[in-house]
Amino acid sequence: MNVFKPSMLTVTFIAPITPFRPLESRRYTLAHSDTTGKLFLTIGPEYGFSTSDQIKDEVKAEWVQRMGEYSLSGKVHISGGEYDEQYSKVRYMIFKKEMELALTAIVYGDQVFYSCFPWLLDAPIYVTFESIYPEFQQTVYYGTPRKYLTAALSQAVK
Repeated sequence: MNVFKPSMLTVTFIAPITPFRPLESRRYTLAHSDTTGKLFLTIGPEYGFSTSDQIKDEVKAEWVQRMGEYSLSGKVHISGGEYDEQYSKVRYMIFKKEMELALTAIVYGDQVFYSCFPWLLDAPIYVTFESIYPEFQQTVYYGTPRKYLTAALSQAVK
């Protein structure tokens, strides 16, 4: 995993979402620039969309409630048929390798939110890899936001 560098993260809030509220309809879109390595996190009521060819391969997430419990539900697009199986495998491997960095950026970028909703620090995180190829279509448990916030804050101190 690459090391998370807070200085490489830009966070944008889209109204009515603020750093503090609301929990409902809070969606995250994390994109990166292949050229600069910078990360761009948009937190808003809808998912953000990349407008540049240099920014692609987004990680999307949102808070969902099921049976009274919240979880952070993420998704990444591997292939809907636009990529062959070999290229889809490469995409899948890259997303798997970089997912912890992506989740660290999402949680760190919204760290003020957790002071208002501290119980969400222990909510499970699930990420679905979406693909038409069955070997890449899966949902993976990635721990809790506490894991990623602790790691990011320890990196920020160094």
